[in-house]
Formats: sequence, structure tokens, C-alpha cells
Amino acid sequence: MTAMLWQAIAILAFILAFATTASADVAIPQLTGRVIDQTGTLSSSDIATLSQKLRDFETRKGSQIAVLIVPTTQPETIEQFSIRVADAWKIGRKKVDDGAILVVAKNDRHLRIEVGYGLEGALTDVTSRRIIDEIITPKFRTGEFSGGISDGVDRMIRVIDGEPLPVPSPTVNFGNLDDIAPLFIVTLFASIGVGGFFRAMLGRLVGSLATGGIIAVLSWLILGSAAIALALGALGFVIGFIADLFSAMAPSSGRSRGGSWSSGSSAGGWSSGSSSDSGSFSGGGGSFGGGGASGSW
Repeated sequence: MTAMLWQAIAILAFILAFATTASADVAIPQLTGRVIDQTGTLSSSDIATLSQKLRDFETRKGSQIAVLIVPTTQPETIEQFSIRVADAWKIGRKKVDDGAILVVAKNDRHLRIEVGYGLEGALTDVTSRRIIDEIITPKFRTGEFSGGISDGVDRMIRVIDGEPLPVPSPTVNFGNLDDIAPLFIVTLFASIGVGGFFRAMLGRLVGSLATGGIIAVLSWLILGSAAIALALGALGFVIGFIADLFSAMAPSSGRSRGGSWSSGSSAGGWSSGSSSDSGSFSGGGGSFGGGGASGSW
């Protein structure tokens, strides 16, 4: 009898553990980009195009918009899940709270526009519901998920554009490490090699300044970041100046000053980088209070 009782307790414990696991909330995805699709609904080109659109909008307006597609939010409602996502991601600028998130639960056939405090006057509950009902869900019903999301985001952008928001503060764009690393290497070689030519013509100080200036301009054209351009330019000046100082102090090797230096690299191989958001996007600290609207198709 005792053995049967223990078996019954073990079976009951197993059932309870299974039920608890089955009812666990869906984990909030890590914020790795402006568009996160856990269902494979969007193609890589769709994601890249949409991400670029949202990136350009943030640069111009300051407001952040993110898109999340998940298979399901069960056992939570989409409203419960979306506010958890908003609290975790903190889309939008801190104290401006100008973020919005479009969440799609594909298998549940539910979607929601979650709106930050700072946008509730423009992207109202009524406006959000109209965007869902009139723009997004009609295309979802025909299987045009990419078109529905893209058109919905376009309308969200137009609505937010009409809201007077603080002008985006100048930010330091550190770019992608894949872009900066090659530029750092080129800076090193150009400071010593190409810089030797300018120092031979213009003198140590002026030649080093000219080398640093050229590196800074080219870096700015490639990365679009004044901060990084200035940093690389300054680095080029320092490396060139010190290298020339040491070469002047070193015993003569029989070569003419600057005559045997070579650049060791060419600017022709520089790349503007990938359009991917991977690793370079994060929320700005925005707050949400449950504003927005939900819908289904």
C-alpha cells in the first residue's frame, strides 16, 4: 500500500511539473536589432530593408520603432506579452519615451502596437487600431506579411513625424567593428608609409598634421562618424610624428629620407559596411504604460 502511495505521489508530481512547464511565459527575445523575426516569415532582404528604414527614421526624428514577430505569446495575452517586451527593451529615448513596438504573434493571429508615453498624443489608441485594421491585417489575411508590416511601419512613421519631439542629440556613432578594424590597420600603415612622403615634403610637424587630416576626412566619408574620424586622424598624426622622430634618431641605413617608404595598404579596399543591426542597436531607456491597440486577422 505504501509503495502504491509513493507511486501515486510521484506521478502527481510529474504531472504538476509538466503543467508548470507548459504554462511558463514565453521568454523575451534579446534585443539584437530593430527587426526580430523568430518565425522565418521575413526574408533577410525584407529585414535589412525594414531595419534601414527604421534606422534612418531614428537618425532623423530621434524616435525608435522596433518590430517583433513570435510564433505565440501563450499562455499570456498579446497585451501582457507586449508590455513585458516594452519594459525589457526600453525602446525610445529616456525621459522622451518616444518608442513604439509592433508585435506579431503569427500562430495566434494576433498583433499589437505598443506605444511609449511620449507618443500617446500622436499614436493614440484609436490611431493605432486604425493602422492595424485598415493597413496591416488586410494584407495579413492574404498572406502578405512583409507588405503588411512594411506599410504599417510606414504609417506609424508618418504619424510620429507629425508629433513635435525633441531634436535628436548628436550621438557618437561607433559603427560596426568590422568597419573600424580595417580602418585602424590602414591608419597605422598610412601614418608611417604615406605620412613619410608628406613629412619629407612639408616637414615633420606639418606633414604629420596633413597625414592626420587626410585620414580623418576619409574615415568620416566612410563611417559617417565625426568622432571616430577625429580619433583616427589624431592617431595618424601621433603615430606619424613619433615614427618620424624615431627614424631621425636612428642610425642612418643608407636610404634617403622618405625615399623607401611605402603605404603598405590602399584606400581602395575600404568598405562602407553591412546594413545589419546585429550588435549595434539598443533601447534608449524609454518607458511604456500600456498605450496602443491590438487586433487579429
